[in-house]
Amino acid sequence: MQILAKFFRRNSIVLTRPFRRKFSSAQEYLKSTFPDVQIPKLNIVEYVFQNFERWPNNVAVECGLSGKKYTYDEVRLNSIYFGNALRKLLKLEKGDVVAIHLPNIPEYPICALGILSSGLRITTINPAYTSAEIRRQILDSNAKLIITLNDGYRNCKDATLSLKTTIPIVIVKDKNEDSIPNKCINFQELIDYKFKTEENIALDYDDVVHLPYSSGTTGMPKGVMLTNKNIVANIEQFHAPQIRFINECSGSDQDVVPCVLPMFHIFGFSLCMLALLQKGCKMVTLPKFTPNNFLNVLSNHKPHAMELVPPIVVFLNTHEGVKKDYFENLRTILCGAAPLGALDEEKFRKTVGKSLNVLQGYGLTETSPSVISMPVSQQGKYPGSIGHPLPNTALKIIKIDDQEGTHLGPNKVGELLIKGPQVMQGYFNKDEETKNAFLNGWFRSGDLARYNEDGMLYIEDRIKELIKVKGFQVPPAELEEIIRDFPGVAEAAVIGVPNKYTGELPRAYVVTKPGHNVNIATLEEFVNSKVTSYKKLAGGIALVNSIPKTASGKILRRELKLLFEKDGI
Repeated sequence: MQILAKFFRRNSIVLTRPFRRKFSSAQEYLKSTFPDVQIPKLNIVEYVFQNFERWPNNVAVECGLSGKKYTYDEVRLNSIYFGNALRKLLKLEKGDVVAIHLPNIPEYPICALGILSSGLRITTINPAYTSAEIRRQILDSNAKLIITLNDGYRNCKDATLSLKTTIPIVIVKDKNEDSIPNKCINFQELIDYKFKTEENIALDYDDVVHLPYSSGTTGMPKGVMLTNKNIVANIEQFHAPQIRFINECSGSDQDVVPCVLPMFHIFGFSLCMLALLQKGCKMVTLPKFTPNNFLNVLSNHKPHAMELVPPIVVFLNTHEGVKKDYFENLRTILCGAAPLGALDEEKFRKTVGKSLNVLQGYGLTETSPSVISMPVSQQGKYPGSIGHPLPNTALKIIKIDDQEGTHLGPNKVGELLIKGPQVMQGYFNKDEETKNAFLNGWFRSGDLARYNEDGMLYIEDRIKELIKVKGFQVPPAELEEIIRDFPGVAEAAVIGVPNKYTGELPRAYVVTKPGHNVNIATLEEFVNSKVTSYKKLAGGIALVNSIPKTASGKILRRELKLLFEKDGI
């Protein structure tokens, strides 16, 4: 029996009871049918490092372009040396925030674990951000140091020029022969000091350790306060046997997983980087997604599992360079950030040329991120479903604007509310926004959902104003602020319009000031110069006489969406 159990574990075959429990409107909330997982009372670094000694010489992370790699022992030691240097050489103090402005490179986990091991906090910044976007996050998070590449130096430097205090910049070199910009600090030199410490300086279990940024249901980007407990709990939930998609390393038997989801995003940070390291996988990083680079990684590394977003699945289904032998080891893909259509899911199985698990899931930055995932035993049985609540997770579906929070029964659409150990503590320095994000202790997702009698969930729509482009968040308020700064603009509203390849695209509606003319092409160029690529107004700009609003002045974006759907305006 033990031999059979080992076979099932190594081949990701999960023995679970069938879904027999029926859900009714008499219940006060929807609870996972899976047993609760035990959450270790450890900080992230202790939790991730706890098994490294079992795989010291296995490759932990390798660059899919250059081949640069680190073993598990090298990741552990370099993280400790780096973290200690931040405290001893750069004089950062416990609780200070360090900004990581990096693409997916092998040094990313060393930076992250080093920061956390030394009692510091992380905020992750999209490396494609403009200097204005970087500056806003640095100011809001009160970051004391920035880590970037040579390519990111200029934007980071420009972001700090007008600040009252000097913020040091640490440079991770792409190549050994690269020079370090004047007055910057060489990342490798900090490690080479090899500082050791005997004291335990990591932040406590309930302390905030990570400040990723999210716009929530509305407004400007806000720092999401995630604790050690939040992230450790979510990784443990993610590793539950009913939904687990990777195998723990056993000697030289090691899962290979490409890391194309950005590590600055909570999905890539928590459920890719940290979760894979915790199980001894080999991560293959790509600093930027390009078709050729991604296909080369698949060809050279033959992954066992992949974490993807729908646009990449569509790419694999349609690109002529994709070959079946790339997937000879592939068992499972996990797809998140946006719904993957049933047709695209089935096309992928044909692309791969064999039966495999295609698991969908749902989460938010505010929930560390995972909340719902398709059980391995149920995949393919509920087309379009995002799955079942994770262990230790409870959900509610309530009528929009129901302040009592009364749970609706099966097959009724309402707002999705969430409760569990993965839910954030709140928004950093935003008490009012934090208060509005919860209803009687339940986090308000801003998403409309329903569930069936088997407790399988479906996302129907979004209440919130957030636009999602390829899984990235685009806050309308940010774009509207930039548009209003253009000469001749009186008012602006931005919505997301549907797009087959990206999910949505930002589209602007603009009211001009009396007596002024606004050139659409010039306005578009003005906005696009100030934002990163996925925030550009690729959905177009429309000049209108007025913008629909409520009596209190709130923009009625749903009316604008209906106008676009009906008349294409």
